[in-house]
Amino acid sequence: MPDSLPKVGLHLLDPRLTGWGFPRWGSAAAAGLDLHACLDAPLLLEPQAPPALIPAGVSVRIGDPDWCGLVFARSGLGHREGLVLGNGTGVIDADYEGPLMISAWNRNPSGGRAAILIEPGERIAQLVFTRVLRPDFEIREGAAEPDGPPSGRGQGGFGSTGRR
Repeated sequence: MPDSLPKVGLHLLDPRLTGWGFPRWGSAAAAGLDLHACLDAPLLLEPQAPPALIPAGVSVRIGDPDWCGLVFARSGLGHREGLVLGNGTGVIDADYEGPLMISAWNRNPSGGRAAILIEPGERIAQLVFTRVLRPDFEIREGAAEPDGPPSGRGQGGFGSTGRR
């Protein structure tokens, strides 16, 4: 591995995780580290109910400010069952050391599909590590003016390029 990869401190806060096979990636080429629902009892997420905070049973210390962690719902659960993160994507800053919590939300319409049952130990989210870039900002006065020839973009506003 290149020296540029951070050494991430991984603290197991829930002893059941090792029995559930944590830590592991779903495959040799998987980008996301599977996160388990560290629940004491099954949790029923009703459609459109407020998101539930589910402990992942771990904390991480990335430490290197050039890196962060991103938490995503597992794609199969999101597509087939309607389970998404209540905040879209969780961001784990390099200096955050607290327990990871998964904000789980059932996006299905009320009165539509059934509630989602989350079992203790179920893999419900994934943690992806990625680099962080922080640009140097050049503060300018007045309306935005391009540094090169005008692109014509932005003149029609949000969504102005259409769907096709």
